[in-house]
Amino acid sequence: MDMETLEETRVAAGRFTEALIAFLPSLISALVILIIGLFLAGWLSRGVGNALGRSVRLDPTVRAPIVAIVKYLVVIMTLVIALGQVGVQMTSLLAILGAAGLAIGLALQGTLTNIAAGIMLLWLRPFRVGDYIETGAFSGTVREIGLFVSHLETFDGLFVFAPNSTLWNVWLRNHSRAAARTLAWTIVLKRETPYDEARDILMKQGRLTRNREVFLDELAADTQTLVLRAQVEEGTISNAQHRMAEDIRKRFSDRFGPEGEPLQIKRLLPADADPSRFMDRAEAPKAHAQLVNHRAEAPKQGTTTTPATPGGAAPDASVAAET
Repeated sequence: MDMETLEETRVAAGRFTEALIAFLPSLISALVILIIGLFLAGWLSRGVGNALGRSVRLDPTVRAPIVAIVKYLVVIMTLVIALGQVGVQMTSLLAILGAAGLAIGLALQGTLTNIAAGIMLLWLRPFRVGDYIETGAFSGTVREIGLFVSHLETFDGLFVFAPNSTLWNVWLRNHSRAAARTLAWTIVLKRETPYDEARDILMKQGRLTRNREVFLDELAADTQTLVLRAQVEEGTISNAQHRMAEDIRKRFSDRFGPEGEPLQIKRLLPADADPSRFMDRAEAPKAHAQLVNHRAEAPKQGTTTTPATPGGAAPDASVAAET
């Protein structure tokens, strides 16, 4: 290596050192801003979460998304300020962010789907924090609804980490939404048990609140099957389900003795297509007044006919006349 090459190397190293020394304060400032911003994001998100937790007017369902939005906004602002501190121009930064956002969006389509599903869940509110929901895959109590995922707890205490899209794109049952639930039981008794007395015992069940109904469902040679159906208020459903069979057995035993106890007590859940599930309510299906597929008979040769008048009245005799 000749002297000229060594001199050029020494000059280049000196220029690099000078540039590094000149750039070092900006780099240190950017790192300090980044550290402070990340700390501020965590501290501010925790403060907002605690403040929202103490609020009695805000729905707990939206607390987690608000906290996440605040944290991400602070982080993004911190990154923009830190990059500007090291000399990155805003226009160049926006172009880089746009290209990076497009690439990330294509690579993380599933994640973006979860964000969209989370927004729709927060907007339409099919369930709230604290509701017990059921899907085709799992069921549990909702503990948190986030922008990406929701946290649930199963009946036996297991933690469920559910992406929002798995809750938005499937059918869902909310067991906590209805104010009252209809419960039903089938009670199989001996044939010699007096029906009127058995019906009176079932109608006086104290755990059932309204729309109480007892009817004979099946009659066999040596048994009779009764159905007890009623509505219970929110908060008492579990107690009614767990204690009703015991109460029915005790009432019949007290009235008729051990030999008069029911042969079988079973909780009944009518199928969706079973009309008996409607307890004479307004939404019960009703038959159409007019048959849709009814085909009118062809008129006899030499006569003319007109449609029947409303209400099923026969047409006047003068309508049909011989030609």
